Amino acid sequence: MQKMNTPAPEKQKINYIKWSYHVLLGIAVLFLLSGFLFRNDKIAYVDSAKIFNEYKGSEEAKKAYQSKSKVWQGNIDTLTNEVKGAIQKYEKSVATMSKKEQDLSKQIIQEKQRQLAEYQRGIQENAKQENDKLTQSIVTQINAYLTVYGKKHNYKMILIANQSGTIAYARDGLDITQDVIDGLNAEYPVDKK
Repeated sequence: MQKMNTPAPEKQKINYIKWSYHVLLGIAVLFLLSGFLFRNDKIAYVDSAKIFNEYKGSEEAKKAYQSKSKVWQGNIDTLTNEVKGAIQKYEKSVATMSKKEQDLSKQIIQEKQRQLAEYQRGIQENAKQENDKLTQSIVTQINAYLTVYGKKHNYKMILIANQSGTIAYARDGLDITQDVIDGLNAEYPVDKK
C-alpha cells in the first residue's frame, strides 16, 4: 500500500494555519493576563475647587487673609478721609486764602493723594503676595495628603479636575473628592490658628 503524501504547498498551508492559531492563542492569553495583572491599577480624580472650598485649612487661611485685608482697607480709608478732608478744607477757605496759601494747600493735597496712591499700590502687591503664600501653603498640604492617600489606597494616579475642564468625562466612582475632603478635615488640627 502506498502512503499518500500531502503535496508540499498544502502541508505549508496547514503549518501556517497551526502557526497562526498558536499566535492568536498567545495574543489572547497575553490580553487576558494583562487585564488580570493590571486590574489593581486604580485611577481617580478630585475636584480642586471643591477641596479648596470645603477644606478647613482653606477656610482658616481665608479668614486670616480677610483679617489682614480689613486692616489694609482701614488704613486706605483713613488716608482717603485725610485727602477728602484736605480738599474740603481747601474748598471752604480758598476764597479767603492768599495765592501762596492756595499753592501750599494744593501741594499738601497732591502729596496726600500721592501717598494714598503709593500705599494702595503697596497694599495690592502685599495682598497678592499674601494670597499666593496662603494658597501655596494650602496646595502643599493638599498635595501631601493626596500622596499619602494615593499610596494608602493603592492608586496608580489621582488627577485634579478644575474649572478649566481638564476632565471631560469620568466613569462613576472615580471622583474621590469627598473622601479626600473628609480625610483632610479629620487630620486638620481643631485648635490651629
